[in-house]
Amino acid sequence: MHTRNLLLTSLALTLSCSAWADFSASPEEARGIAKEAYLYGFPVVEMYKTLYIQAVDRKSPNFKAPFNQIGNTAKAFTAKDTAFVTPNADTPYSFVWMDLRAEPLILTLPPIEEHRYYSVQLIDAYTQNFAYLGTRSTGNNGGHFMIAGPEWQGQQPVNIDRLLRSESNITYALYRTQLFDEKDLGKVKQIQKGYKVEPLSHYLKQKAPAPAPKVSWPKPTPTMSETPDLFRYLNFLLAFTPPQDVEKDLLARFAKIGIGAGQPFDPGKLSAQQRKALEDGISDAKAEFAAFKKDQVDAHKLSSGDLFGTRDHLKGNYLYRYAGANMGIFGNSAEEANYIGYFVDKDGQPVDASKHDYTLHFDKGALPPADAFWSLTMYDGKSKLLVANPLNRYLINSRMLPGLTLDADGGLTLYVQHKNPGKDQQANWLPAPNGPFYGILRLYLPKPEVTNGEWRMPQLTPVSSKQ
Repeated sequence: MHTRNLLLTSLALTLSCSAWADFSASPEEARGIAKEAYLYGFPVVEMYKTLYIQAVDRKSPNFKAPFNQIGNTAKAFTAKDTAFVTPNADTPYSFVWMDLRAEPLILTLPPIEEHRYYSVQLIDAYTQNFAYLGTRSTGNNGGHFMIAGPEWQGQQPVNIDRLLRSESNITYALYRTQLFDEKDLGKVKQIQKGYKVEPLSHYLKQKAPAPAPKVSWPKPTPTMSETPDLFRYLNFLLAFTPPQDVEKDLLARFAKIGIGAGQPFDPGKLSAQQRKALEDGISDAKAEFAAFKKDQVDAHKLSSGDLFGTRDHLKGNYLYRYAGANMGIFGNSAEEANYIGYFVDKDGQPVDASKHDYTLHFDKGALPPADAFWSLTMYDGKSKLLVANPLNRYLINSRMLPGLTLDADGGLTLYVQHKNPGKDQQANWLPAPNGPFYGILRLYLPKPEVTNGEWRMPQLTPVSSKQ
């Protein structure tokens, strides 16, 4: 048995331990460490929220499947889906939460038609996209792919198309299968039936290894991502992630406030001074993100591709990783998809459909350039979820173009507002909540002119005031 598995067993992987780790930092030092640790740990803990409701809590309406089994959602996301923020409503999802401690898993993909986009995004416990399967990366011909944890030392079978390694023993596979329209749901269901997941031993028809130690998964709390309680969950989750050499000094610094893989962390045992130092550090982290979002993200100085990707791509920028998890966790890497956020209008003001109606105009020949497809999806600014509306329309995408009304000059104008703009304009209406909102323009398999800056996104234009 691996040393790490012994550690997991001895700790029983619970958060209810009476011991208390060392807290050696001064209040001033603790504040700085807490800021760093919060930015570092937030994505890990946010990911755990989704893991718990999709793979652990069988009573959850968002439960998908137990570990190492696939769960399919044979419909597009709607306003009733609350598993994670900023969901994509273009591609029905399939989900696999992988526990790789005992042995690797084999993911089998079926061949699908050439013109349909699909992908399998492989995400480690840090929310880093360490690999992809599907249209762009492995093609539409299907195949057998092995996902192994960081400590597995076996040989790749000869009939496996590719071996992919995760930094963490808990790993997420997020499948996206393009849905053309409601009539296409049956076809998507058939494709999803062809997605298979099995342990390596089962695939090879060999005896299974000893199972990994049982885990007592801690129940999430409403404030777990906003207070020092986050560090309790972070310690629990770090037990599944062998430390990377590049982070050893950072983790040694975190240990000064009691952060360490599998270590107990009890905020109730902190002194008032220590707790205030951690809370102030968390506030500092949130303030840094708020300034970063305003100056860099809202001003479109950065693209979504800067915030999502591999560890090498992110280059240790934990603010970027935090921003991605905060605004749209499990976002795609730049080569797979480009996301453009509409958080402010052309004048730099936060968009709010209780104050203004808006238009979004694309010139003739200047629609979003994508090799697969593009879509503009609406989200509630407060909940970060899809917006309920009379049309049950959550997005406008490239496959809807035949049903949209073009301008006289061949351009396209979309109406982004709360109330129905009327019969003549309803086809081009993207319903917004009666309050703050944001839109995400997704380009799947973006063309080079997106990344090189040749294509410029249009701005939301306020056309009326309700004040």
